[in-house]
Amino acid sequence: MSSSVTTILLILAVVIIAVLCAVAGYYLWQLRLLRQRQKAQLDKLTADSKAQRERVNTSIQVIAASVGRDDLTLTEASIRISVLLDSLGVSDEVRDEYSAFYQLRDATAHIPILAQWNKLPLAERRKFEKERLKHEQTYSAFVLAAAERIRGQAF
Repeated sequence: MSSSVTTILLILAVVIIAVLCAVAGYYLWQLRLLRQRQKAQLDKLTADSKAQRERVNTSIQVIAASVGRDDLTLTEASIRISVLLDSLGVSDEVRDEYSAFYQLRDATAHIPILAQWNKLPLAERRKFEKERLKHEQTYSAFVLAAAERIRGQAF
């Protein structure tokens, strides 16, 4: 091979290596930008999740504070608190600690609510109301104690 062919091949090799380095650099830069965007999205999701947990915890505290003040029935408070605790994905230990809410909720789960309640005849409403009050009387001390314990807690 002549020296001119060798020189041309050497220059061609250098150009190819330079192009490949430029392409690799471009993709590394794109990867860095992608990771920055992903981190920003993750940070936002984490902040949003934390804010949502704080809102749910605040709701639990407001409901727990209203228990025993005739703002809500014990049944309604139990339903709301148990749903909020479940939405936080609390552990079984927490569910056991505040099982009073779950037990009263489960005892009254068959009683219609909202639109179904409004469709009921008056006699049936009274029957369910008596049943609800009986369950509330049974669980009253248990629910009131759980409401007292949950105050000030964050999950």
